[in-house]
Amino acid sequence: QVRLVESGGGLVQPGGSLRLSCVASGIIFRMYALGWYRQAPGKQRELVAAITSGGSTNYADSVKGRFTISRDNAKNTVYVQMNSLKPEDTAAYYCNAQLMQRSYWGQGTQVTVSS
Repeated sequence: QVRLVESGGGLVQPGGSLRLSCVASGIIFRMYALGWYRQAPGKQRELVAAITSGGSTNYADSVKGRFTISRDNAKNTVYVQMNSLKPEDTAAYYCNAQLMQRSYWGQGTQVTVSS
C-alpha cells in the first residue's frame, strides 16, 4: 500500500518560514520524481516545486528564490523549505510521487499566511 503523508503546515505571519515534509512508504522512493503542489480555494491545483530522481529541480515563477525543494532518499522524505511567505501562498499543499504512469498523492497540509 502506497502512502504519502505530509506534515509541517500551519499558520505563519507574512515574511515567515515553514518547512513541509512528506514521508512516503510502499514505493521505491529513489526512483520517483517528487513534487509539491498547492490548491487555494476556488483555484486549480498548481505545481509549486519538483525534483527528479536525479536531483534536478524546478519551481513555479511565483516561488523562485523563496522555496527550496529537497529529498532524502534514505528517509523516503521530500521537503520544501518556504521562506518569505506571502498571503498569496495560503493554500493546501500536497506532495506527489510520479514514475511513468504511476502517480500518488498525499492528503495535504494547510498553510495559512496571515497577520
